[in-house]
Amino acid sequence: MTELEGLPELVDPVLIAAFEGWNDAGEASSGVVAHLESAWKAETLVALDPDDYYDFQVTRPVVEMNDGLAQSIVWPTTRLLRARPPGVERDVVLLRGIEPNMRWRSFCADIIGVCRELGVELAVMLGALLNDSPHTRPVPILGGATDEALARSTNLELSRYEGPTGIVGVLQHEFGRAGMDAVSLWASVPHYVAQPPNPKATVALLRRLEDVLEIPLPLGDLDEEARAWERGVDELAAQDSEVAEYVKELEERKDAAELPEASGDAIAAEFERYLRRRDRDTDS
Repeated sequence: MTELEGLPELVDPVLIAAFEGWNDAGEASSGVVAHLESAWKAETLVALDPDDYYDFQVTRPVVEMNDGLAQSIVWPTTRLLRARPPGVERDVVLLRGIEPNMRWRSFCADIIGVCRELGVELAVMLGALLNDSPHTRPVPILGGATDEALARSTNLELSRYEGPTGIVGVLQHEFGRAGMDAVSLWASVPHYVAQPPNPKATVALLRRLEDVLEIPLPLGDLDEEARAWERGVDELAAQDSEVAEYVKELEERKDAAELPEASGDAIAAEFERYLRRRDRDTDS
């Protein structure tokens, strides 16, 4: 069990979690937590003991050089960090980890124990999966929740996926069993451009996360990086007629599946987001 002595008292904390590995196509979800950690200058609260959950022949430690001479070892682990977004009267707990190689149930119990100690009442887990969505269209975000009322209140488009799952799915389930609210948000990453990073999917997750939490999230340079990423993929597709034709087919399939009312909902959600940002800018 992780040592919990000395944890600070937080104000109405919410958990935002992402894991590298199987759950993180294009590093889109871990990119969200890394971005928020940097933007909010988050400080580590707890680090799980890597010996309990990682096979170091599968997830190897990394050697780093200090000042070109001394070496240090960075062990794979999962950390929980504390952040206080500017102008927000609540704390955010960021979980940045690597999907464990073993003892998943104990791993989840460890995380839930820390969250209980910190007073977390809502956990939002982020993931990204490879899909046949075209890179030229808005990134689809599907979700899951521990109960139907929570799904409705957060306006989630629920996934109907059945099959193998990763630590994000297991942890959401374990939060529900523990009587704690949890939702998951999954971005669809085009499988023909699977290599990381994918800033467009990271931006989509950030914007959807902002809607769920109703707190402002910084984008920094990610918007411009997302546009540059899309232009770069456009150029690559233009150089390969087969890829260009495949993207066109995906676009037609996607556009045909979009219902008018769904498009209307998307426009309304974007307009509401604009109004909230405008009001915050006016207040500041």
